[in-house]
Amino acid sequence: MKSRLVSLDVLRGITIAGMITVNNPGSWSHIYAPLRHATWDGCTPTDLVFPFFVFVMGVAMYISWSKTDFCLTWRSVGKLFYRGLLLVLIGWAVGVYGISLRTLTTGGTWADVGDKIVHGLRWLGVFPRLGIVSCLAGLCLLVFKPKYIAWVAAALCLIYCIIIGVTDSFTLTEDNIVSRIDVAVLGADHMYHKGGIAFDPEGLLSTIPCIAHCLLGCLAGRLIMGIGDNKWKKVNNLFIFGSIILFAGFLLDYAFPINKSMWSASYVLLTCGLASLLLALLIWIIDIRDKHRWATFFVCFGMNPLFIYVVSTLLVITISNIRFAVAGEQYTVWSAWYKLCMQPLFGDNGGSLMCALSLVCLMWLIAYPLYKKKIYIKI
Repeated sequence: MKSRLVSLDVLRGITIAGMITVNNPGSWSHIYAPLRHATWDGCTPTDLVFPFFVFVMGVAMYISWSKTDFCLTWRSVGKLFYRGLLLVLIGWAVGVYGISLRTLTTGGTWADVGDKIVHGLRWLGVFPRLGIVSCLAGLCLLVFKPKYIAWVAAALCLIYCIIIGVTDSFTLTEDNIVSRIDVAVLGADHMYHKGGIAFDPEGLLSTIPCIAHCLLGCLAGRLIMGIGDNKWKKVNNLFIFGSIILFAGFLLDYAFPINKSMWSASYVLLTCGLASLLLALLIWIIDIRDKHRWATFFVCFGMNPLFIYVVSTLLVITISNIRFAVAGEQYTVWSAWYKLCMQPLFGDNGGSLMCALSLVCLMWLIAYPLYKKKIYIKI
C-alpha cells in the first residue's frame, strides 16, 4: 500500500471521539440509554467504542510490522515491551494524578495521598490493557507469523470459552473466575467494582480474548495489505470477513453471551465484525469515492489518538476537582458547566451530552493544529 489509508485514520478518530464522549457526561445520573454500557449481558453503542479502537490497533500493527517482514529480533521485542510498558505507566500516572487531586482538594495531606495510592490505585484500566494487549498481540504476530494468526486468535477464544464454561462463570458474582483471579493477584482494593463486587472489566483473564481481538484486527490488516492498491478488493474482502465473524458472534451468543465486562468470545466476534464492516464502508466512501472533506474532523483525532485521549482525561480530572461556591452552593468547574450552562439550555440528558460534546470540540482545537503541522506525538 503506497499511500496512507485515510479511512483507517478516520475510524481511529471516530473511536477516540467516541471514547471521550461516553466517558465524560456532564452528569452520570443523566445519560441517554445508547450512551450507557450494558449492565451485564448485551451490547450498546457505547460498548462498541473501546473494542473498535483495539481492532484498529491490530490493523495498524499489521501494517507497521509488515515493513520489517515480521522479523522477530531483540530490537522488535524490545520495541514491543517498551511501548507496552509506556502505556501501562501512563495509565498509572493518570490514576496517581486523579487520586492526588481528589485527596488534596478535599482537605487531605500528601501522606493521605501516598496511603491512597499504595492501598487504592487501580492497577488495570484502559491504558494498561492497551499496553499489555499491544505487547502480547505483537509478539504473537512476530512469533507465529501472519498466516497462522487466525488460528492463534481462534485458539485464544476457545481457551477462554473453556475456562468460562468449566467454571460456570456467566454471572456477576464473587465466584466468577475472572473476578477471583484478579482479586487473588491484584487485590480487591486495586480493582474496579461493579454492582458492589470487585470485578475489573479490563482484568487479567479477560486479556486473553482481547489479545485475540487485536489479532483479528491484524487479520483485517492482512486482507487490506495482501492485495496491493486494488481498493475494491479491500472493500470486498473486509465486507466478507466482517459478515462472517459478525454472524459467528451472534451464533456463539447462545452459548457464551455477548458481554463487554467479561470481553466474551462472542463479544470479540461481534465487535470485530462490525468494525470490519465500518472500515470497509469508510474505504469505499473515502479512499474509492474520494469523499473525504467531511472526515477531516475525525482525521485530526486519528493522527494523535492516545495523546488527545490522555489530555482529555487529565483535563476532566482537573476541572472536576477545582471547587468554588455560587450563591452558597458548591460546584466544580465541570459540574458548573453542566448545571449552570448546559442543563438550563438542553435539559438533563441533553445537557449532559452537550457537556461531553463540548469537550470533544475542545480537544479538536488541540488536535487540529497538530494535524495541520503534521506533528505526530507517538504513544
